[in-house]
Amino acid sequence: MMTAARPADSGLAGPGELDRYPYAEAPVADRVGAPAWDTGDPELGRVGRRATGSRGRGLHGQLVQQLGQMIVSGDLGADRPLVPEEIGQRFEVSRTVVRESLRVLEAKGLVSARPNVGTRVRPVSDWNLLDPDIIEWRAFGPQRDDQRRELSELRWTIEPLAARLAAGHGREEVQQRLCDMVEIMSHAMAQGDALTYSRADTEFHTMLIQIAGNRMLEHLSGIVSAALQVSGGPVTACDRPNEASLAQHARIVDALGTGDGTAAETAMRQLLTVHPEVERVVPAPREH
Repeated sequence: MMTAARPADSGLAGPGELDRYPYAEAPVADRVGAPAWDTGDPELGRVGRRATGSRGRGLHGQLVQQLGQMIVSGDLGADRPLVPEEIGQRFEVSRTVVRESLRVLEAKGLVSARPNVGTRVRPVSDWNLLDPDIIEWRAFGPQRDDQRRELSELRWTIEPLAARLAAGHGREEVQQRLCDMVEIMSHAMAQGDALTYSRADTEFHTMLIQIAGNRMLEHLSGIVSAALQVSGGPVTACDRPNEASLAQHARIVDALGTGDGTAAETAMRQLLTVHPEVERVVPAPREH
């Protein structure tokens, strides 16, 4: 049995927002602690009825997005089993869609399915916190402050090294592409185009990691991309672009062109320190 409907203001999650599906104030009679899937918004009745942040993945992707956000936000907890029949009924999707969606969430470490136990949410320590989807869900949920701090610290560890290594691996066409990105960022900043700036900045940093010549670092490029998307998206990017940031990007490109790994690493550290969200977690070195 589904729980009683509750009011809701939004539909399926769009980019950068979470749908909060609170549990009922009191448990239903025949399933204690069952998730309150129902809300007062009839538009929520069918997955796919509205545009979402599912990146064009259809019903399956939208359901993954919806359930993932609910788990990460805490609306679905380990004490409440995820019943496929209820999920299918609530979102008006087939058993196949529900089953495949739960498999994706299981692969991300968010849920586990066991005989005689059912599907339950796993503790945060089991989540794949480097998964780009989980990064996004955490960054726009209750854990947003921790997520953005952790991402900033991770970038501070990864990107200066990648810049130093890339100085010995850059090709002419890659060098030109990085120059193009700096030029696009400069033009976007002048025009107040935060979205274009963010996209160019993301490509710049992702490409830099990919040309470092280290496959393990390259594997982390998606994490940096996700970090930039959640910390420098259209909503907040206007606060971030400035002349100092552009100058550091240009210095990195120049250092790569001359093969100066030390200069590239230094410029990257200075660039990351310029960003407000990094300044809070990476203070300037103390003078002894």
